Amino acid sequence: MPQRAATIVGGGIGGLAAAVALHRRGWRVEVLERAARFTEIGAGISLWPNALHALQALGLARSVRALGAVERAGGVRDRRGRWLSRTDNAELARRFGHPLLVLHRADLLRALAEALPAGSLRPGSEVSGVRHEGGRPVVEHRGGVSRPDLVVGADGLRSAVRRALWPGAPGPRYAGYTAWRMVTEPLAEQPGEGAVTWGRGERFGCTALPGGRMYCFATASLPAGTPSAPSEYAELLRRFGTWPDPVPALLAAVPPDAVLRHDLYDLPPLPSFVHGRVALLGDAAHAMTPDLGQGACQALEDAVTLAHCLDSTPDVPAALGSYDVLRRPRTQAVARRSARLGVLGQLAWPPAVLLRNTAARLTPARATLRAMTPVLGWTPPGGPANLTENGGG
Repeated sequence: MPQRAATIVGGGIGGLAAAVALHRRGWRVEVLERAARFTEIGAGISLWPNALHALQALGLARSVRALGAVERAGGVRDRRGRWLSRTDNAELARRFGHPLLVLHRADLLRALAEALPAGSLRPGSEVSGVRHEGGRPVVEHRGGVSRPDLVVGADGLRSAVRRALWPGAPGPRYAGYTAWRMVTEPLAEQPGEGAVTWGRGERFGCTALPGGRMYCFATASLPAGTPSAPSEYAELLRRFGTWPDPVPALLAAVPPDAVLRHDLYDLPPLPSFVHGRVALLGDAAHAMTPDLGQGACQALEDAVTLAHCLDSTPDVPAALGSYDVLRRPRTQAVARRSARLGVLGQLAWPPAVLLRNTAARLTPARATLRAMTPVLGWTPPGGPANLTENGGG
């Protein structure tokens, strides 16, 4: 049987994970990335147990864990710094099989890229068209034309693949708030616990990275299209500089030119993630707000599931139909849950804030973990380690 070929459009976490999964199952892969380099800048990423199960299936769990820091404890605080809820991460690992791991996005992307043949990575290859001819997909890009057996659209929130083959699908919708992301310089003493502090229409969160650094993020409810401040760092100091410890010390350790700001969007539900021999994956299929920390985690799940379906069924369109059945309901449910949490986190009306905080304080930690089981309890189809890692997972 001739080697099957896949073109993956988009060289982010989901696209590279799909390429790794297919490559390790014998596919010839090419990853088309419009940027000049395969890299991510400026921010950390949380990998929950379901993502680590996916990485174990890709044979990369051990190497990725070596790049990150296991969050030992965390929780939610109110604007005065009082704990509303705590997370027992030892219990998280016991219940779901892996801990919560935090690392820099660039490190995860590099680990995925290094698991692929160098010739499969094609930066500077912006896609200009995707269509079907005679039942086969055709991808036009800066480097030429590709006619693979399969196309994976992993090109993000404003996916060119989705626009080409799902022209009637609704576009991204603004979530109602903007976000800042930043990584501190190494600290002499890291805070002992990660935390998200809830204010009124604002939040500030932090978690530890390796090397004494902290990944921090902040949100604020703003009208869509609010222009950037002359200095986003100064804007952060204005909004959060008097918040309870350790927020002021963390901001003081952030390089002023290292603050990224992005308005947050999600994607209305699509009726299908599949069109012929083309499948959408990650944000291109189900972009969600970051409130559950599940965007990249769900993309990793997508990649492993897609490879499993293609391995189980030699007919590509039939395999993609199975992928759609497995992934669309789950990811759209996770996206809805994330959006609801975002609405709660951004509440600004004082009576609603009081009610939210009281409910959080009265909810037992075990109940919170139990409620997360539908999200975090995922394991790969076909078994937790169906792609064996050299030396184990």
